[in-house]
Amino acid sequence: MAGQKSRVLHRSLRETPPKAIGGEGMWLIAEDGRRILDASGGAAVSCLGHQHPRVLEAMSRQASKLAYAHTGFFSSEPAEALAEHLVGEEPGGLAYAYFVSGGSEAIEAGIKLARQYFIERGEPQRQRFIARRQSYHGNTLGALAAGGNAWRRQPYAPLLSDAFSHVTPAFAYHEKRDNESEPNFVARLVAELEAEFQRLGPDTVAAFVAEPVVGATAGCVPAPEGYFRAVRDICNRHGALLILDEVMCGMGRTGTLHAWEQEGIAPDIQAVAKGLGGGYQPIGAMLASGAIIDTIRQGSGAFQHGHTYLAHPMACAAALGVQQLISEERLLDRVKVIGAHLEHRLTERFGNHRHVGDIRGRGLFQAIELVADRAKRTPFDPALKLNQRIKAAAFEGGLACYPAGGTMDGRSGDHVLLAPPYIAATEDIDMIVDRLGHAVDSALKSVGH
Repeated sequence: MAGQKSRVLHRSLRETPPKAIGGEGMWLIAEDGRRILDASGGAAVSCLGHQHPRVLEAMSRQASKLAYAHTGFFSSEPAEALAEHLVGEEPGGLAYAYFVSGGSEAIEAGIKLARQYFIERGEPQRQRFIARRQSYHGNTLGALAAGGNAWRRQPYAPLLSDAFSHVTPAFAYHEKRDNESEPNFVARLVAELEAEFQRLGPDTVAAFVAEPVVGATAGCVPAPEGYFRAVRDICNRHGALLILDEVMCGMGRTGTLHAWEQEGIAPDIQAVAKGLGGGYQPIGAMLASGAIIDTIRQGSGAFQHGHTYLAHPMACAAALGVQQLISEERLLDRVKVIGAHLEHRLTERFGNHRHVGDIRGRGLFQAIELVADRAKRTPFDPALKLNQRIKAAAFEGGLACYPAGGTMDGRSGDHVLLAPPYIAATEDIDMIVDRLGHAVDSALKSVGH
């Protein structure tokens, strides 16, 4: 096999990544025997770490019974049990679950459900969606149009629907003015959203789409106090839906099962994925309120959408295993405690670092933002590709983390996102921060800082 060309279309067409051949808790094992500490769960996916025996057992049990049945003909035990586990008690009014294969599909389903709901309510003019710049909602064309990640959107701009418009993100580090209090910042954002409703015509807006804690594009950005309550009020006042994208920040990652629980509001439609199945199988879900589904049940009687692998029995069994473990072992409490330790250690290591401008996040969802000048918050030249250098230096030092660029405006800015598994111990966190510190300093040195 040595020297043989890979036929897999890898993320970089210039180099083939090393093969992972095993996993064990916090660790991934490469084929050359190196052990890599997984500090970001891939992309905030592996919430229980790798090869958890109880999840593997749940998958094995299901595989021995039924691997696949099409939802056009059958439901399955794991799908029914997983839906009951997630929305059986109707959290925040969410009463139904629609199981797909990932986050982009969950967002697509949410957008389409919102549209169909308004058609069936007799409001077909509601065909506009408002989202935010510097958010990411997925890579399929509908999700990409909803997202405000300039770099990912740019090549496909001619194909993206103009049903989506974007307002300023609730990103205090870059968007709050120096002389502005937090309540005034929130008031300005809310006024801008209200103005966008008015510009479009309030009765043409179907939904506002947002991540409660912004993930990959901006790096673990929570909204200021009161922002989401005000957003919820605007949607209510104009009869629009609130779609929350918790693909990355949800399912316990911030210390509550749903990130919106910390905002004092609930969505009409929610997308979840990564932490839902912890990477054991590809799965995502759209959760919807009883009111929306009842309207469609009494109207056409069916959601006009579907995929081959909806509610896949193996995927649902794996996700149910993951979710049962999280509740039985009270891992959400652990996320709060270990998350506080992560924040403390990051502050200790990078709080006075001259090239770290911000440390932010919630629970086990934290990021540092790199700046050329702390006082002015100016980013490094994107041509330096600092985030990629940090990723490479970290990997070399046995750490997998999630750096990204375009933090500030889609072009400039570098951050590193950390999303360790909920099973992490304090010494794992110490090792993550230590290794990240070495990687950041080594990468900065390589660009002459």
